[in-house]
Amino acid sequence: MDTTPPRRHGPVSIRLVRQRDARALQNELLANRAWLRPWEATSPDGPVSFDMRIGVRRLLQQYRDGVGVPFVMEYDEDIVGQLNVWGIARGSLASATIGYWVSERFAGRGITPTAVAMATDLCFAEMGLHRMEICIRPENSASLRVVAKLGFRYEGLRRRYIHIDGDWRDHYAFALVREDVPEGVLQRWLAGRAPQDAATVPPADRLHA
Repeated sequence: MDTTPPRRHGPVSIRLVRQRDARALQNELLANRAWLRPWEATSPDGPVSFDMRIGVRRLLQQYRDGVGVPFVMEYDEDIVGQLNVWGIARGSLASATIGYWVSERFAGRGITPTAVAMATDLCFAEMGLHRMEICIRPENSASLRVVAKLGFRYEGLRRRYIHIDGDWRDHYAFALVREDVPEGVLQRWLAGRAPQDAATVPPADRLHA
């Protein structure tokens, strides 16, 4: 079933999640509750299961259905978070969205931008997608730094877009299309060629978010 190749740069790698990863992922999530809760998707219909065995099964079913690619992020072979490509649309749209989380004790090591760059390159080069989007809460300064580093382009404010931490939250939308990065996202970033102001949010959107 695993036909999606892993990617690695230095100590950082991404690979398709496996069912046996559920225990390690659940341990990381439990140990990082305060760190992750403000950014985690919730359901307006009430609490959802926190059992990662069920969660991984769901993610792998989405992978089999062709609508998502669930990765684990690793640092020196240790699982440190997740990166999910979701909402895959084929045909005339050929797009998807990226979401991710990383353990607090591994934050600040460049893991997330490296993983996002590798996942975006894989989606463009291996999966034939044309557009990749990342939506971020205005309060999430760490994630805003990720899209700024990689040169994702700011595309607008989405009002009350995703249910997170118990309510509908505004998000900023950022995106890249394949033509933006002929050399690849990772290579462009490492070479210092990512545009420095592409992710800049206009003052009017900062005011209304």
